[in-house]
Amino acid sequence: MENNKEFIFKTNLNCGNCVAKVQADLDSTDAISNWSVDTDNPDKLLTINAKEITPEKVITIIKRKGFKAELIE
Repeated sequence: MENNKEFIFKTNLNCGNCVAKVQADLDSTDAISNWSVDTDNPDKLLTINAKEITPEKVITIIKRKGFKAELIE
């Protein structure tokens, strides 16, 4: 069984309303076990813990809602 991987993205999710716009899509993605956004951080960090998901898939979910996400290596 594959362990969860953690991915951290720099985003432009600036406030609770922005986070709410992506919440349903992230919550409904079975591969994601949990996620959070630190809107207090200047880089608006999105942390994803997931199995069997690629960073590109997460970026696609965020972009579909009109926001930007960039994987931090």
